[in-house]
Amino acid sequence: MCGICGFLDPATTYDREQVIRTQAARITHRGPDDDGFHLDGDLHLGFRRLSIIDLAEGHQPLFNGDGSKVITFNGEIYNYRTIRDALTQRGHSFRTHSDTEVLLHAYDEYGAGMFDHVRGMFAFAVWDSRERELFLARDFFGIKPLYYAPLKDGFAWASEIKCLLENPQVKRELNLQGLASYLSFQYNPLDETMFEGIYKLPPAHYLRWKDGRCEIRRYWAAEFAPEEGRTFEDHVEELSAVLEDSVKAHMIADVEVGSFLSSGVDSSFVAASFGGQRTFTVGFDNAGYNEIDAALALAADLGVESHSKVITPTEYWDALSDIQWHMDEPLADPACVPLYFVSKVAREHVKVVLSGEGADELFGGYQIYNEPHGLRHLSRVPRTVRRGLGTLGDKLPKFYGQGYLHRGALDLSERFIGNAYQFRSDQVAALMNDQLAHPILPGDVTGPFYARTIGQDDATRMQHLDIHLWMVGDILLKADKMSMANSIEVRVPFLDKEVMKVAAKIPTKYRMDGTQTKTAFRAAAAAKLPRAYYERPKLGFPVPIRVWLKEQPWNGRVREAFASQTARDYFDVTMLGRLLDDHCAGVADNSRLIWTVFIFLVWHERYFG
Repeated sequence: MCGICGFLDPATTYDREQVIRTQAARITHRGPDDDGFHLDGDLHLGFRRLSIIDLAEGHQPLFNGDGSKVITFNGEIYNYRTIRDALTQRGHSFRTHSDTEVLLHAYDEYGAGMFDHVRGMFAFAVWDSRERELFLARDFFGIKPLYYAPLKDGFAWASEIKCLLENPQVKRELNLQGLASYLSFQYNPLDETMFEGIYKLPPAHYLRWKDGRCEIRRYWAAEFAPEEGRTFEDHVEELSAVLEDSVKAHMIADVEVGSFLSSGVDSSFVAASFGGQRTFTVGFDNAGYNEIDAALALAADLGVESHSKVITPTEYWDALSDIQWHMDEPLADPACVPLYFVSKVAREHVKVVLSGEGADELFGGYQIYNEPHGLRHLSRVPRTVRRGLGTLGDKLPKFYGQGYLHRGALDLSERFIGNAYQFRSDQVAALMNDQLAHPILPGDVTGPFYARTIGQDDATRMQHLDIHLWMVGDILLKADKMSMANSIEVRVPFLDKEVMKVAAKIPTKYRMDGTQTKTAFRAAAAAKLPRAYYERPKLGFPVPIRVWLKEQPWNGRVREAFASQTARDYFDVTMLGRLLDDHCAGVADNSRLIWTVFIFLVWHERYFG
């Protein structure tokens, strides 16, 4: 696991060698073991290494046999030995035992067709000195991040935004469209980041840059294609086999591999399957917010060591500024903080851990995916009648079933933009004092993904949306940034293209049934876990935000932020005060709305002062 950065820039108004070294130093946390640089005219490459495979010879940047191409690579290729054997038979010779060299030779041999052969997580850059062409690529699911910024006369890229901000050609300016989207999604789902002019390369895409022209193309897509004619047992058997294979593949390393462990079925399955000796978990000293005891009990049953930590409120709140700096863009998911601390605990013992991200999205693990089943009767009512019932229900005093009528009146694309839906569009406009004449609405973001699933059932469409938005912008982003903040590599065996092939074939009725979630996956997990674990409902890393926001000194910290000049610059502070007052009085649970704005202010203070 590493960090990469680079730029092509003919400008001579600054010391380009000093800039690339400063950029690489900015992400030392991604690779504290080594650094490397390469200069080729206007091209500058920088690299930071966390050595995991081929500890002695895996130095980067790394060249092909004739020195015409050079690569910097962040990630792991789990089938690199198989690819190496195939390339050797085709006449390639290797100087190292690293997956980086295999990746470069695969590009030499197959070009953009290399992704048909590769299995892993990656973000990499290849420079072809003969063609003067740059090739960037990001992995199938977006496990590893990759950012880029067009320059006046060139191009820059990096594993983290903070690298790009060290380039004098890259401006530091807030993207208001990104802010508006963030307020709804709790992360920024746009291709353009929260900084004007800095972009994310989407998952499963590659980018070519040559002679000032940039081309971006998709090379793979995660799509569901259920096979209805097979038995439940058949699907479970195939799923069990591919998961066993994926966990084994993700154990490839020249260092010890550990595993994160909460009390949920996803991480429990990984911990029961990986064959390692150490697991790691964290919790809070609040009733209902501590999974440590359950995790310790499972670790004891499995016969593995368990390392744990109770996070105090002071530790949590004091870490927020550093965490948002590491995130690059604001993320209002409270679970990123426990992920930061569990990574810190793990780094005291190992360099690599397995984690359970992706199981919910691939196998149908969120309870919200059962909502279409609950709304099935109302969905058969004509749309105009549903709309009328919803409008009438909204105008009446609160009554049992009011929320059911409200959500049933909405089309799927209106009610579901992902697992978090914070401020609605009208609330965003009011909160931001209509600063955007033409805001990008949530439907503008989700529309293209819903368009690709027309004709599929609602639950499958929700999963598809989450795989391409929520999982990338929240789940995987925090997994990468919080682990890398502590110089530790997180591997996610559920997010493997071979696993996706099998998950895609599981019919909806075997994923969720209106009550249970991840039905087929839980059945696969039953062979490895006690019933209490494979039937356990999803918890994630629960955080007592709603409790803390009513207590001092945390309530005071938020009130102070809401009274700041930055808050007045971007928001209606009267509206903010009302949200906080109503939450404290128990009138409404506004904790997630409050937290979304507060985290933006913490992030803004760190990046803009």
